[in-house]
Amino acid sequence: MVPCAACQAVTVETERSAAVAPGLPMTPWCRTPVLQMGYKQRMPIQAESAALTPVATAEAYTRHLPLAGTTNFRDLGGYQGLDGRTVRWRKLFRSDHLALLSPASQLQLLRELGVARSADFRGQREQTVDHYAIDGLQHHSLAIEPTLVQRAFSLMQQGQRLTPAHTVELMQDTYRSFIHDHAAPFAQFFEMLLDSDAPIVFHCTAGKDRTGWAATLLLTTLGVPQDVVLQDYLLTNDYYHRPAEAVAAAAHIPEEVLQVLWRVQEPFLSAAIQPVLQDYGSIPNYVEKVLGVDAKAQQKLAQMYLE
Repeated sequence: MVPCAACQAVTVETERSAAVAPGLPMTPWCRTPVLQMGYKQRMPIQAESAALTPVATAEAYTRHLPLAGTTNFRDLGGYQGLDGRTVRWRKLFRSDHLALLSPASQLQLLRELGVARSADFRGQREQTVDHYAIDGLQHHSLAIEPTLVQRAFSLMQQGQRLTPAHTVELMQDTYRSFIHDHAAPFAQFFEMLLDSDAPIVFHCTAGKDRTGWAATLLLTTLGVPQDVVLQDYLLTNDYYHRPAEAVAAAAHIPEEVLQVLWRVQEPFLSAAIQPVLQDYGSIPNYVEKVLGVDAKAQQKLAQMYLE
């Protein structure tokens, strides 16, 4: 059987990732192979959706927003979702942390973008070290401790040699832990989305792993094809830049290991996607059964964030 366009796109990206982490299984996660396993289809994969160019709008929007003090601040608008509707622009933002926002960028966040609330997935220590309090922005702590990444740094400090392949395994373990061990903060995130459609920014430290999983759950629930969700996830590699203090703190760690820790790869996301599909059949089913967002609530999300 000829793979669908989405599978082809994911396979290409996985082959690229395999060059960084050789030996990893290539596991496309679009719904075509899932159907062959007896799962129920919820939405079609559209071949033309592989391009990240949004549909034409009356006003030109920019996906990546260069707010001084961040490097990975992005708008999730414009992606095609359920019933051909598109994700509303200037409603859903993902980012790295906001503690370094300049005063001018804080004003831009509040006044130009209208962001009224933030969902902060950083652990408690991360939030304490890089604290922010912006007048007019409601901060919500949805803390997920970066325990497995901390374990990698601990191994290095103990003199153990950490290889890129081992680091990939640690990152995959991190993503698997999101499914159940850290389900509660993601459930809270959906509660925030359902409570109000006021513009929201959700973030962790780099805006790549905890934020990337949150974006995957949200976009897929809104019906965005999975090849597009994957490409949005991988945009972190284009935009995120390590802060100077992070570079200095990690000076003793081999660069090839840092290239794994500070970037994203399809096998990271696949490590969480595959168990979800095996156990629940689809991400929307997982969102319902584990996060408590039932079909009626998912329809409400679509009404709030699609146009």
